[in-house]
Amino acid sequence: MFDNKRDWFWLQEPEHSWDAQKLQLTCATESDFWQRTHYGFRRDNGHALLTPVQQDFSLIVRCHFKGNADYDQAGIMVRIDADNWIKASIEYENESFSRLGSVVTNLGYSDWATEDIPSTVHTMWYRVQGRGPDIFIETAEDGKSWEQMRITHLHAFNNNLAIGIYACSPKTGGCEVTFDHLSIGPNTWKKE
Repeated sequence: MFDNKRDWFWLQEPEHSWDAQKLQLTCATESDFWQRTHYGFRRDNGHALLTPVQQDFSLIVRCHFKGNADYDQAGIMVRIDADNWIKASIEYENESFSRLGSVVTNLGYSDWATEDIPSTVHTMWYRVQGRGPDIFIETAEDGKSWEQMRITHLHAFNNNLAIGIYACSPKTGGCEVTFDHLSIGPNTWKKE
């Protein structure tokens, strides 16, 4: 729930409306999160609604959006600062396919791991869990059948993270996104 008991803050606040049940936003033009790798540019002007955590955590949220232009994207974010963060989302490519993927940015360099999915998929559930600097990301189309997306590490971890949702529209803007069923609680990620 997007309740006021947590200390939420915006990075680049977009046009939006929200209550305890859901958050709806519209992405600004040329908004993005990326650092250096391959493309050379640095962008840290996407929209993110985050809350600080200082212990192990679990965040679950459902995201619904339909991309309008190349690279429109929306999902979850774990962040230390502009040079150290993680995002996981669906990124729209064209009418045929989109990319379900994650970006891990360590020490100012982003990577990108993806899997192609049909562009008819407009809704995805995300679960991200943190245990110290180690982050476990899962997705589910139905909110029940979780599939592992990635296990990764934040090198600059200092016991303070911000977690939440993000969206951006690197080209045209105007992408509309709805987040709901948000919950934050203790980590349930078990060591095998």
